[in-house]
Amino acid sequence: MPKILIVEDEPRIASVLSKGLVNRGFETVVVDQGQSAIHLTQGGDFDLILLDLDLPDQNGLSVLKAIREWGETLPIILLTVYDDLPHKIQGLTGGADDYLTKPFHLEELIARIQVQLRKRCQDRESPQMTLQVGNITLDLHQRQVQQANRIIELSTREFILLELLMRRSGEVVERMELLQEVWGYDYDTASNVVDVYVGYLRKKLGRRAIETVRGIGYRLRG
Repeated sequence: MPKILIVEDEPRIASVLSKGLVNRGFETVVVDQGQSAIHLTQGGDFDLILLDLDLPDQNGLSVLKAIREWGETLPIILLTVYDDLPHKIQGLTGGADDYLTKPFHLEELIARIQVQLRKRCQDRESPQMTLQVGNITLDLHQRQVQQANRIIELSTREFILLELLMRRSGEVVERMELLQEVWGYDYDTASNVVDVYVGYLRKKLGRRAIETVRGIGYRLRG
C-alpha cells in the first residue's frame, strides 16, 4: 500500500488526515517537526509527502528545499492556510508538486494524491529509470541492482550511494558531496560513514568497482 508522510503540527488536523487516509488504504507516518521530516525522508521509503508550511521549528519551504537538494524526487503536496498567488508560486517553483489551501475536503486531497502517485508510477516505468555502468545495472523502479546477471542486495543507503556514483560515472565525486547528498547537510562532517559504506559496496560489487582518489573522493569504474 502507498506510504505517506504527513508533516503537520496541528494534532487535530494530523489525526483527521491520518485516519482518513488509512481508511482509504494508505499507510501513514505523522511528524510535527520539519527536521524530523527531513531525516525520515532520507531514511524512509515513502511514496508521497503532505507538508504543512507552518511548522514550529522551521518554515515548510525550507524543509521542501532540503528534501529536494539531496535529490529526493517523491511527490510533495503543500498544505497551507495561505491562498494568495505569491505563496503558491513560491511553493511550486520551490519543488512542490501540488498546493492545497486549508480548509479542504478530504476527498479532494485523496484525488490529488492519486494523481501524483499515478504520475510517479508512469515516471518509474520510463526507460530513464535504468542506469548502466559496465556490468552493473541499477533499476530505480524495482530498486534492484544486477551485476553480470547476478542480483545484488543493497540497503537503502548503499543503493542511494551507488546511484549517485553511477550518475557521475567516470567523475571523481568528493567525499563531502557524497556525505551531504546521501546522509544530509547536518551530518557530522568528521564521520567516516562514507568510507564505511564504500567498503560495503566493494564487498558486494568487487574491490575494483570503486576507485579511491586519495584526498578527494571516489570514482566508479566503467
